[in-house]
Amino acid sequence: MPDYSIVVPVYNSNQSLEPLFRRIDATMKGLNKSFRVIFVDDGSIDSSWEVITGIKRQEPEKVTAVRLARNFGQHNATLCGIARAEGEYIITIDDDLQNPPEEIPKLIKTMQEEDADLVYGIYSKKQHSLMRNVGSAVIRGGSKRLFRTRGQGSSFRLMKSSLAKNLLNHKVNFIYIDELFNWYTSGIAFALVEHHKRPYQKSTYSPRTLISLLSNLVIYYTAVPLRLMVYGGLISSIVSFIVGLVFIYRKVASDVPLGFTALIVAILFSTSVILLSLGVIGEYLSRIYEVQNRKPPFAIRDILE
Repeated sequence: MPDYSIVVPVYNSNQSLEPLFRRIDATMKGLNKSFRVIFVDDGSIDSSWEVITGIKRQEPEKVTAVRLARNFGQHNATLCGIARAEGEYIITIDDDLQNPPEEIPKLIKTMQEEDADLVYGIYSKKQHSLMRNVGSAVIRGGSKRLFRTRGQGSSFRLMKSSLAKNLLNHKVNFIYIDELFNWYTSGIAFALVEHHKRPYQKSTYSPRTLISLLSNLVIYYTAVPLRLMVYGGLISSIVSFIVGLVFIYRKVASDVPLGFTALIVAILFSTSVILLSLGVIGEYLSRIYEVQNRKPPFAIRDILE
């Protein structure tokens, strides 16, 4: 059994996989630690799977190759890798070489010094695009306010296997690993690490990805929209009551006709609140339907152990 399992979710990164493995291999040899890299191909449409199987043939004792049936997303692919992991510790690292494997010793040192269950590698300066940095800031800021976390983190992590395996209890088809870690432990530490520019492919991150992640995160893991419906209904009721009193007073005191415009405005306002509330309820019902269908967070097409 290896000392460390290193999980690498892969999506369209055929150029960076071999350099990534060689650098991980050199780093772990320098630490005198045994390891196994678990590559999880998350539905790549380039030659990533062929590259992974080639690395597996060269280093059969150091590599597990998993190919998912389709693209399930980075967090789901990471969860799949955790499910196959062995050893006392698990490291997760991206496939694009923006997180240098040579920074792994910093994670290990921080975990030993602070006796943490989970260590995140955080960056003094991110080398993402402007859009990616804005998106990350929105996600971290939202996480800090919604889940009362420290608002820091990354996909470059070192965790105890006993903590990571708790994630396997969750069977919903949308997994957000960092929020689940926050649920299971408060023993979280941070190590300052380097962050490099992507040497090969461009990032697949887009505004649409951000919107989808945010909506799923809010609806699956919070009741904020439902609370907003309650507050919105309360505020609209108060406003409608005050407006009604005003028109009644004007009618009694000045015999001013209520008017068709006031009636239409009141109807449109109340109707829009009702429709918005029904839309929010519909989103929750659709997620409940997906959960009740018990769709797994991932499906494996091929595996080479």
